[in-house]
Amino acid sequence: MKVNFAHLKERAQRGGWISFAVFDARSATGTTADNSKLLAQLTVRARASSLRVDQAALAFVSGGRLQYFGSPPLVELLSKTGLPGWTHSIDI
Repeated sequence: MKVNFAHLKERAQRGGWISFAVFDARSATGTTADNSKLLAQLTVRARASSLRVDQAALAFVSGGRLQYFGSPPLVELLSKTGLPGWTHSIDI
């Protein structure tokens, strides 16, 4: 299965840069535990592809609304700025 994701960098509030990944995915059950496992697996895959990932989140539509799940600071940023465009894809 191919998963699209965005890998981007943003300036951190305290200086420096934060690299993050936003994956176009949700676990089959949608539970917090399963979403956490999926996010961890996808993050490991992205890092194995030589990408730096400091924070990560899932992005998916549920109940007709775009939702985010993952690192709280990243989820907060995405809630304000919206979904970035996909830059990469990985097979899982």
